[in-house]
Amino acid sequence: MDKKTHINFWYVVIAIFAILFFQQWWHEREIVEDVPYNESLTLLEDDQLLEIQVSDTEIRGKLRATEFDGAQFISTVRIDADIAQLLADRDVEYTGVIERDTFSNIIALILPTALFIGVWIFIIRNMAARQGGVGGLMSIGKSKAKVYVETDIKVTFDDVAGVDEAKEELKEIIAFLKKPEEYGRLGARLPKGVLLVGPPGTGKTLLARAIAGEAGVPFFSISGSEFVEMFVGVGAARVRDLFNQARAHAPCIIFIDELDALGRARGAGPLGGHDEKEQTLNQLLSELDGFDTRQGVVLLSATNRPEILDPALLRAGRFDRQILVDRPDRVGRAAILGVHVRKVNLADAVSLDEVAALTPGFSGADLANLVNEAAIVATRRSATDITMDDFTAAIERIVAGLEKKSRILIPFERELVAYHETGHALVTLALQGAETVQKISIIPRGIGALGYNIQRPTEDRYLMTRDELKDKMTSLLGGRAAEVLVLGKLSTGAADDLDKATDIARNMVTRYGMDETLGPATYAEQPSPYLGDVIAPRSQWRSHSERVAGEIDSAVQALVSEAFDQATKILSSNRQLLNETAEKLLQQETLSGDEIPIPVWRRPQEDRHVRGIQR
Repeated sequence: MDKKTHINFWYVVIAIFAILFFQQWWHEREIVEDVPYNESLTLLEDDQLLEIQVSDTEIRGKLRATEFDGAQFISTVRIDADIAQLLADRDVEYTGVIERDTFSNIIALILPTALFIGVWIFIIRNMAARQGGVGGLMSIGKSKAKVYVETDIKVTFDDVAGVDEAKEELKEIIAFLKKPEEYGRLGARLPKGVLLVGPPGTGKTLLARAIAGEAGVPFFSISGSEFVEMFVGVGAARVRDLFNQARAHAPCIIFIDELDALGRARGAGPLGGHDEKEQTLNQLLSELDGFDTRQGVVLLSATNRPEILDPALLRAGRFDRQILVDRPDRVGRAAILGVHVRKVNLADAVSLDEVAALTPGFSGADLANLVNEAAIVATRRSATDITMDDFTAAIERIVAGLEKKSRILIPFERELVAYHETGHALVTLALQGAETVQKISIIPRGIGALGYNIQRPTEDRYLMTRDELKDKMTSLLGGRAAEVLVLGKLSTGAADDLDKATDIARNMVTRYGMDETLGPATYAEQPSPYLGDVIAPRSQWRSHSERVAGEIDSAVQALVSEAFDQATKILSSNRQLLNETAEKLLQQETLSGDEIPIPVWRRPQEDRHVRGIQR
């Protein structure tokens, strides 16, 4: 509700008090003379009273003449007749007390009621402010979408990089809104809905803000969670109000962020359907079917959980177009870095392509954070610009955690960590096609890392062969193999390595069909394509028999043991190199990639794989 037309309760209270004060003033404005009771009787006997008004407690009369200092009326309080006669017999002057308590009675009646109503209104308005917006109780069902035009947001497509395909799709929609006659000359219609799908931090919301800067039409922005409220029917009312506002401002764009908060599949909960969220979703589906694309209204949404959305929401005619906003490749990461380094002082020797090579798997948000962390590192050392060393330190800070030089290790633990990290590095360098070792260190970082080993992939990879997965497992177990080979003891330092290696082996057996005994079959559920198994716990049920489960465990154990044995063979063949590198690491605490020697190792002929495709 508009503030200009909103009637405030306290304005009504003030108006009532003003009226009461005016009545009191008007009452006191009359010239009235208060006289004793016995004198009023004398005036009555002398025939000086023209009119008399008798109440239970008071007698008011109008005088024939104004002999009481110009008074036109008299007033006296009635006294019991027996008492009046008794006082008159003894010649005592007597009178009553006039208690004008009308106003006090009104105040005593209204004030508690007004206080109670005021407290009630205050509580209700606070609840409405939390649940339905600032406009009060009557605005609960109103849409809370923020409206932007091209002058409100300075972000444009020039500020978005690494998602060129998504930008082209969205540019086409913007052009459709600006020039509908040109795009509709062959009968094409404007898509009703566009869904941006991708992992967190890849720039979906940034793309929407860029549309607000490029479109030149009203842009309604709202989060999916703002449709979900405590009051029944509020979400559906807000959906209706949002689309009514959009039709009134057409052509325009509606952007609903985090659509999964609103569009979760109906009936997916343990108690079935018919809850408030489902009614809100039903209203959204109805609105998508109801509006005409010729009105120029486009619904734009973003989510990182497309697998939980209701199928009715994704069908053609509602969200006609789904655009993938994935993590950028190396070229895309370099372009994104180019956008974020505009506002920082960058040294001439910094190569953004090299920084992009060091950050595989980073999203756009991660790269923005990387530039900020590098700027902080450079500021901390009072530098005038950001160098490549600052970016390297920032990457280590993000990947491995905060450096903790204050954590003192006993000599045995320090030596154990040195051999562990050296074992990782030498095994990685020995394997053909393995990742390049960027840096190893025995300086503790993060919560529990006593040392770290940073590896850089030589190229972006989207598929891995069986041999490459086995090499990765071997590299992970290189630290444990070094501990056993040199110190002859096992420690808890390889716990994370064992977990990752076992996970790779289990996926090879159950998901990728890479075990000869079990054959080309899958025995595991498909994980979420965007959130993975990190958030979704492993299922407690299985669809295979106990015999197959035993074979899976045996195959996993065989793969892990094979990788450990191969890591041990590599380090045994380079024992002298292992000792020398570990001693050097103990002295310097950190070794860069060019300081680590490449071990001598020749893969057995039967295990050697050929890179590329033979034709």
